[in-house]
Amino acid sequence: MSKSNYLETKVLDAVLGNQAFPSNANVYISLHTADPGEAGAGAEVTGGSYARKSVANDLTQWPSANPKVNANTITFVTPTAGWGVVTHFGIWDASTGGNLLFSGALTASKTINSGDPVTFAAGAISITED
Repeated sequence: MSKSNYLETKVLDAVLGNQAFPSNANVYISLHTADPGEAGAGAEVTGGSYARKSVANDLTQWPSANPKVNANTITFVTPTAGWGVVTHFGIWDASTGGNLLFSGALTASKTINSGDPVTFAAGAISITED
């Protein structure tokens, strides 16, 4: 799991710059066919009814302290066309555009075909701070 350049800067500004830290009621999970990198620029899935999945940004969905782990299953909309070979996911602050917060590689790449919904089981996403 990698923290984005944007989030690294916001954390430093909050801790050492007395700046307010932005918080949203929801975060948005994305799927990628390549590593989005710390800048969030890599190959997000498009087409076939794809949309980032909105997830509550609260202690019900992310109850553990460190690591933060999703408590509930996260299920994307069922694709109406193939989404290609998905290799990575991201966590964003907006449903489109916005800022990447975290990204990570899937345990195993998965070819997503029409009618083949993507699901992250409870506990599948784990974010650790060292």
